[in-house]
Amino acid sequence: MSAADLARLQFALTTSFHFLFVLLTLGLVTLLVIMQTRFAITGAPVHERMTRFWGRIYVINYALGIVTGIVMEFQFGLNWSGLATYAGDVFGAPLAMETLIAFFLESTFLGLWIFGWGKLNRWVHLALLYLTALTAYASAFWIMAANGFLQHPVGYRIDGNVLRLDDFSALLTNPTFNSALMHVIFASITAGGVFMTGVSAYHFIKRTPEIEFFQRSMRLGVITTALATPSLLGAGFAQFPIIAQYQPGKHSAAPWIGAPLGFMIMIGMTLAAVSWLTLPFLFGTVILRMRPLLYLMVIGIPLPFTAAIFGWMFREVGRQPWLVYGLLKTEDAVSHVDASQILLSLIVFTSLFILLTVVDWALIARAVRRGPDVAPAPVSPLVVTL
Repeated sequence: MSAADLARLQFALTTSFHFLFVLLTLGLVTLLVIMQTRFAITGAPVHERMTRFWGRIYVINYALGIVTGIVMEFQFGLNWSGLATYAGDVFGAPLAMETLIAFFLESTFLGLWIFGWGKLNRWVHLALLYLTALTAYASAFWIMAANGFLQHPVGYRIDGNVLRLDDFSALLTNPTFNSALMHVIFASITAGGVFMTGVSAYHFIKRTPEIEFFQRSMRLGVITTALATPSLLGAGFAQFPIIAQYQPGKHSAAPWIGAPLGFMIMIGMTLAAVSWLTLPFLFGTVILRMRPLLYLMVIGIPLPFTAAIFGWMFREVGRQPWLVYGLLKTEDAVSHVDASQILLSLIVFTSLFILLTVVDWALIARAVRRGPDVAPAPVSPLVVTL
């Protein structure tokens, strides 16, 4: 394989791994906002316990996801110096905003939320979670703005052999950015809803004594999925005319992914149909006796993540051979590094991402099996690992 092929493979693998963390992080923080808001209004202990239990899983995934994000950022300097040289003035602006938000604001608000349990006013503590969620979505906003520029470059002027930022507002009104952002948001909320549903079903299969706790959790997960998946499908279909207008060759550039793309759409439709059909069984104890359905809920946890990866691959592979569509080819953006060195970094980076993913899911699985605490406990992931 050439240096360009190896660099593309490395970025595809590490971005896909990182994207899985992002989906669950955005989905869970949205559901946490709902749970803690209900606790702040009602003061019901069950809502506090739900926030703590699901919050612990969220913090584990967030912490490991931050590490994967840092590692992924190294690739721009290592393998894609041509992109930084040619379009760094434009492409780097939204990335800089994302870095400031994700690594400073979001982490700060989350840290205050974690250590603020029992120490801060209930409404102040809730406000910290709202700020954490808002900055999480802001981080996704700027990442998609940067990616939208790669898909359909706008807001630039050519200055010699490089691009200069000429109109920052054009980056924010880019049609390939706005449509994709909504798709990612609803994909994340769907992933969070399906995950919460599956975990709750797992506890029912294990005949948990926490009936009310996981009834409420499953109800929230299924209702979230039922509301998010139609919007997810709508946002996905809304991108087709935009792709046809700005990247007319995308489908022919990635014909091999046509079947997985259809599978992705089928997953979304299935999740929408099943979640709506499940709604009538959530009020009461009928769902506890529907064990085949409970097993399907557990098995269904990977489905939204699989669909998201297929969609992301279609978006990225389909613009080849362009890295910045119509302006900079992928082969011209690769750093002048020997293929053997890129192969070494591919092995190291991929191994590290696999390790982080295994650790993440092992810790999450341990927290899931442990179940909710009877008495209030910290949400710090350190507690889970002791």
